[in-house]
Amino acid sequence: MKDKNQLIGWLLMAIVVFGWMMYSNNDARQQAQERHIQDSINAVRLEKQQKIDDAKALEEAKKKQAEMTDSLNPLFAARQNIAGTTIIKNEKIALTINNKGGQIEKVELLDSKYKSREGGNVVLFDNGDSNFEISIDGKNENIKSNDFFFVPQNAEDGSVTMSLPIANGSLNINYELIPNSYIVNIDVQANGIDGFFSSKTKSMNISWIERMKQQEKGFDFENRYATITYRDTDDDTNELSNMGGDETKDEFDENIKWVSFKDQFFSQVLIAEKPLKASLMTSKQDKKGTGYLKTYTTELTADFDPSGKKATSFAMYLGPNDFSILNENEDLISSDSDLDLQSLVYLGWPIIRWVNRYFMIYFFDFLTSWGLNMGIVLLILTLVIKVAVFPLMRKAQVASAKMRVLRPKIDEISAKYPNPQDAMQKQQEVMLLYSEYGSNPMGGCLPMLIQMPIWIALFNFIPNAIELRGESFLWADDLSTYDDIINWGFDIWGIGDHLSIFCVLWCISTIATSWFSMRQQQDAMTPEQAQQMGMMKWMMYLMPLIFFFSFNGYSSGLNYYYFISSLISVIMTWIIRKSINDEKLLAQLEENRKKRKAQAAEGKRPSSMFTRMQELQQKQMEKLKEQQERQNRQNK
Repeated sequence: MKDKNQLIGWLLMAIVVFGWMMYSNNDARQQAQERHIQDSINAVRLEKQQKIDDAKALEEAKKKQAEMTDSLNPLFAARQNIAGTTIIKNEKIALTINNKGGQIEKVELLDSKYKSREGGNVVLFDNGDSNFEISIDGKNENIKSNDFFFVPQNAEDGSVTMSLPIANGSLNINYELIPNSYIVNIDVQANGIDGFFSSKTKSMNISWIERMKQQEKGFDFENRYATITYRDTDDDTNELSNMGGDETKDEFDENIKWVSFKDQFFSQVLIAEKPLKASLMTSKQDKKGTGYLKTYTTELTADFDPSGKKATSFAMYLGPNDFSILNENEDLISSDSDLDLQSLVYLGWPIIRWVNRYFMIYFFDFLTSWGLNMGIVLLILTLVIKVAVFPLMRKAQVASAKMRVLRPKIDEISAKYPNPQDAMQKQQEVMLLYSEYGSNPMGGCLPMLIQMPIWIALFNFIPNAIELRGESFLWADDLSTYDDIINWGFDIWGIGDHLSIFCVLWCISTIATSWFSMRQQQDAMTPEQAQQMGMMKWMMYLMPLIFFFSFNGYSSGLNYYYFISSLISVIMTWIIRKSINDEKLLAQLEENRKKRKAQAAEGKRPSSMFTRMQELQQKQMEKLKEQQERQNRQNK
């Protein structure tokens, strides 16, 4: 039994030992297999990393090779990012010039009388609103100024030279402000780089793009006067049409002296020493509420000397559309021709422009020199104009009064010829009656027509008078734009978001003037004339209401002028009417008739335009009568 137990013990020990040996052998094989797999993975990783390292080394080598190659490029230094700006200024303006492109980045007006809507200085453009790029063709590579960084040199308060390094030379843009002006002189000149350009390079291209800021409260009204303006070599100032809808584009080949991006009261004008060739001008409308009016583009070509012996010279006017200031600054520009920068102030058609240019401007400047409130200045201006046209108004009223006192005699002639077929004879006798009494039925129209140029002149002058900008009067906080003391904050079609009180007053006063005028004329009209004037009468009443929808957004100064002008006209008409005695006037007409008859008996013919018109009409009537008789004979 003991031996059996030992045998079982040894057998169990053998199984345990053999099992352990089998387990240990399997574990070793598994670990060897795992080590083999891990070694394979590590080998793949090492191979992949080696490829990455090789690729990096190759890229680095290529980069170093490229840098070595690019360093030999004449424009290598100009591509280095040297960000920064330089500010130059004088008493009137401050210019911020960016190293990128060497161009003017910001224009700020320093004159305290020009304030923005927020109350600070007026900024014409800033923050990428303007892009002025110069392009010049080279032998192997072209220069586009906005692709490179310029280095400011010789910077002073009013001048700086922006230098574009090219090989051992440079392309320089020199900016120099003329003291106490809105003019900056700009010279573009090559310096020791003539070998960079080909023998065909004789010019440079200019691309000027600007997004015009909205400076005034009234978007629509300011937009009327915002346009590209240019002066050609024939001394004609032209405007890019505003009739092209959202975008206007003109392609042409024309030499110009200057081109301007303008709005209602401010302009940026590029003026060339030698004529520029313009090839493209575009104006694209911006949406209301964006803070901008339009986006302007112009493409120009200027002469360029690659040798650097002569600079390409420009001047830029960056300031207000003030007639006197434009005139003063033009005298500071070196030019052999008449630039007529004053034409940037729109004063109307040729005849109307002469009235404004040689009378209104000087008289207005005289009144403003007194230091009065602009509302009072407009009142005085209106009174002076009304006093000046008073003789014409009186003449018109007297002519109307003559027709009135002769009305009974006209009625007698009308009763004499009641039949429509006798209208010709009736008209002839009426004209003969007017001739005998020395009354001209057109006498009231001519004086009024003479006043029209003054009315239209002020229509063009007042909205463009920068002196009204920011000037308050009564409830209007700015006479250059609409008064909106009543503002409901949202747009209504045809009216807008406000109600202009001065516009409403003008409409009311105009309707009152029309009513008063029609009452004066009715007593002098025949029934036929009254019937013919019926539609005209209603048109006179409706016109102010129709104009309201346009003038509600116009300058409050203009509506104020029209209001007081209409009011004064009513008062003057009433005074003239009261000063005319109908009985005395009729007696005077009877006396005129006797004198004319006496002159006719002596063989003398009164000389007057009306008499000649009457004779011409009589001849025409005789010819018409002969034609009717000839036609009647043919019908028989």
